[in-house]
Amino acid sequence: MSLLDQFFVYHPEPWQDREWARLSGLPLEDVWFQSIDGVRLFGWYVEAQADRPVVLWCHGNAGNIIHRLDNLKYLYQMGLSVFLFDYRGYGKSQPSGLSEKGLYQDAIGAYDYLTRIRNIRSERIVLFGRSLGSTVAGELAAQRPAFGLILESSFPSIEAVARFHYGGLPVHWLLGAQFRLIDRLPYLSLPKLIIHGDKDDIIPIELGRQVYEAAKPPKDWYIITGADHNNTYQVGGMAYFHRLGEFIKKALSA
Repeated sequence: MSLLDQFFVYHPEPWQDREWARLSGLPLEDVWFQSIDGVRLFGWYVEAQADRPVVLWCHGNAGNIIHRLDNLKYLYQMGLSVFLFDYRGYGKSQPSGLSEKGLYQDAIGAYDYLTRIRNIRSERIVLFGRSLGSTVAGELAAQRPAFGLILESSFPSIEAVARFHYGGLPVHWLLGAQFRLIDRLPYLSLPKLIIHGDKDDIIPIELGRQVYEAAKPPKDWYIITGADHNNTYQVGGMAYFHRLGEFIKKALSA
């Protein structure tokens, strides 16, 4: 990881010890598992019902899983089981050198935990990636089977984001991370839902549209009017969760 990656790409926050299950009202199951390179990782598993779809959630570049509890609660109330985990160096997960390869390895470790330890079939798993996690979920979809892929506030590559924020200057040359989701999309055949807020000033909707256009069908494009980068599910409200539910139902039947 280059020094600039620490400021531009990764923004983890340390863990805060509180009674998160009681405070959230969720049946949070603490899960320790390993990345495929042996790094010890932490996550929460929330089971709705034994036969329900399971959302494997690759979160964005800031904070940790604590900061996704509100959103997690809505997904659980939809009747979805969810596995939300922290990458290396985030939250309770083992500190280790943050890198693009490392995040991909962590996501594969999370998937393998679901399929090998919990014996969840790939036909029940939908991959969900938000922001930086979209590329992680896209890479995971290229490596492991799932019935659907949801990409929210996604971007084609770090290069595209850097050029947007720095007036076209090739700042990406100084970064170690590339996160080229756009290279994966033409080869992913599973159903895809691509979501973006039209007021996103961190990842502008034009970059999200490039993701959609590069994706191989079947695919759906969902714009949330008035949403910025971090409040898609709040601004979208019940219509947002209805759209997720409809996509999951359709992808399962396919």
